[in-house]
Amino acid sequence: MSVDLHESAVPPPDGSRGPGAGPSRRTVIATGVAVGGAVVAGGAIALAPEEAVAVGAAPSTEVSLTVNGIRRNVTVDNRTSLLDLLREHLGLTGSKKGCNAGACGACTVLVDGRRVNSCLTLAVRLEGAEVTTVEGLADGDELHPLQQAFIDQDAFQCGYCTPGQIVSGVGCIQEGHTGSPEEIREWMSGNICRCGCYVKIVRAVEQTAARK
Repeated sequence: MSVDLHESAVPPPDGSRGPGAGPSRRTVIATGVAVGGAVVAGGAIALAPEEAVAVGAAPSTEVSLTVNGIRRNVTVDNRTSLLDLLREHLGLTGSKKGCNAGACGACTVLVDGRRVNSCLTLAVRLEGAEVTTVEGLADGDELHPLQQAFIDQDAFQCGYCTPGQIVSGVGCIQEGHTGSPEEIREWMSGNICRCGCYVKIVRAVEQTAARK
C-alpha cells in the first residue's frame, strides 16, 4: 500500500519548506510573539497625547469642608484619606500617621462631633462636614481642659500618640462614657500608647470630665 503524503507535510532534509509551501508553524508562532510584544511595549506610544493623559490621570474631586472653624475648598485625588488631606494639603500635622490601618488611633479626629480614624476616612466623602483636629481644641493661647489635664497628670511620654489620645478623650467625654475608670478604658481602647501611659491618660480624662 502506498501513502501519498503532501510535500509540505514532511520537510526535506535541509530544512527548507519546498516550492509553494506556506510559512512554517515556527515562523507563525515567532511572528505572533514579536507582534504581540510590540503592541504591549508600544501601546502607550500609539495613543494620542490627550488620550494618554486621560488614561493616566487619577480622578479628582473638589471638596468643601470646615476644618477647625475655617471653610476649606480643596481638589484632591479621590483616593486621598482625610489624614493625608489634613497633613499634606492643609499643613495640619498634629494628627499622626501611625499604623495607617485604623488600629492605633494616632490619627483620631472629630467629624461632626464623632470620633473617626482619619487614615480610613476618604476625604471626598466629607462634603460639608465639620472636622476638628488637635490644633482646633485650644482657644487661642488657652489650652483645652483635656490638654491641660494631660500636662497636669503627665499623661504622655514620647508624645506621638498624644494628639489622637486627646481628641479621642474629648469625644469620650462628649459621649458621656466617663462613669468610671473602667468605662473610660473601654471607650478609649482604640487608642494605643506604646509607652504605656494608660493609667495617667485615664486620670486626665477623669479630671476633665469632673470639671464639666
